[in-house]
Amino acid sequence: MLPTHDFDRGIRALLLTARSDTSRDLVSQLESRGIRVDRLQVDRNAHAFAARTRPQLIVIEHTEPCSFCWQELAVGLRSACPSARVLLVTSNGSEELAVSALRAGIHDYLSLPVSAAAFAVALERCLAPAEIPARAATASASSNVIIGDGPAITRIRHYMNRAAAADCTVLITGETGTGKELAAEYIHQHSARRKKPFVCINCAAIPDPLLESELFGHTRGAFTGATDLRDGLLASAEGGTVLLDEVGDMSLSAQAKILRVLETKEVSRLGGTERRKIDIRFLAATNQDLEGSSNRGAFRRDLYYRLNVARVELPPLRERREDIPLLIDHYRKHLGGAGAAEFSPDCLRRLLDYDWPGNIRELRNMIEGILLDGGTDCLGSDQLPRRVRECIAAHSDLPEHERELVVDALCSSHWNKSRAAEKLQWSRMTLYRKMAKYHIPHLPESDSQDGV
Repeated sequence: MLPTHDFDRGIRALLLTARSDTSRDLVSQLESRGIRVDRLQVDRNAHAFAARTRPQLIVIEHTEPCSFCWQELAVGLRSACPSARVLLVTSNGSEELAVSALRAGIHDYLSLPVSAAAFAVALERCLAPAEIPARAATASASSNVIIGDGPAITRIRHYMNRAAAADCTVLITGETGTGKELAAEYIHQHSARRKKPFVCINCAAIPDPLLESELFGHTRGAFTGATDLRDGLLASAEGGTVLLDEVGDMSLSAQAKILRVLETKEVSRLGGTERRKIDIRFLAATNQDLEGSSNRGAFRRDLYYRLNVARVELPPLRERREDIPLLIDHYRKHLGGAGAAEFSPDCLRRLLDYDWPGNIRELRNMIEGILLDGGTDCLGSDQLPRRVRECIAAHSDLPEHERELVVDALCSSHWNKSRAAEKLQWSRMTLYRKMAKYHIPHLPESDSQDGV
């Protein structure tokens, strides 16, 4: 029977096509189900557009002859917008394509021409499990979104519960991949605003010329192409929570506009004069040292003080190794299902020795890749990525006094990192991680030689 589900009207879809004349039917079928559609011809701006608009569904229409590689496009889109479901509509359907689509992160694919019934079923599979848009989080994001029971993450979880109840601005810091957006969602879900929208704005993905239109909306005729009155992302979060992700990457002019909103809680559409009050809680996330940036003049000090009311500092995974087995088990089951292959004890021990420079994101992606390539009930250390195996082997072969060994190599090479890495038979990235681990400065105070 043909699914007749009407999806939540807040769902946004991005339709990418190489030709402008083939997607009319797809747009019609999406809009008939209450889904807002942005239609874009594939070009180098597709990833940035997806990161900025955060669609819940991305449809790639691939027809022959075609100038773009849909596999590369899909991988890039998944990286730019990881929460989106990706649907491929192609003129070349085959079993080989299905495997390629799975590896590229495609959730479903259809062969052209697409019947209304087949498209409806595909939409049901992609969107029914997550009817509420990703930017409008609901109670489905449960309290175990922050995985771990070690002392560090337990303390942070307790603090986030208090910050959630206070309804204050929260600054979330940590290295790339430590789960800053998940922490923001956790705070939203444990606050009194949990039934209202959660809107994540990637500050690094919005160019300055588009900032006011995207955040505050615009009136009809405000600029070329502005054919309709449109509310911005801030208005769409009314009553809820806004996460300013990558806030440290905003330009000074963009920072001034955000500061004004934080101070006045008012917005005005681009091209309009009416100022409207908004009821929004702001969270901010960054992997940068905002205090240092403000001292250098790269980040407004007044904005830093506005954001830094409550502070959540997420530790890197290498500093909470006790949580690694729990994280591995969580992602193994989440990505592979109840019957997913287990990791052998030896493999788990090796993973505990790894430094995880990409943190939780690296761990999740590694597990996903292993499960795709695997075919056994027990995953051994030989199935780990080669790069990971080499890093673990280098770590385990070192003598006990590792810090002294690193310092000796740096001193004998006059702090030239490339030569020091060669002496230690490491890559430069491994050397940088060891220097960070042991708090070794990148240049001694008495030497300014080129060490990069």
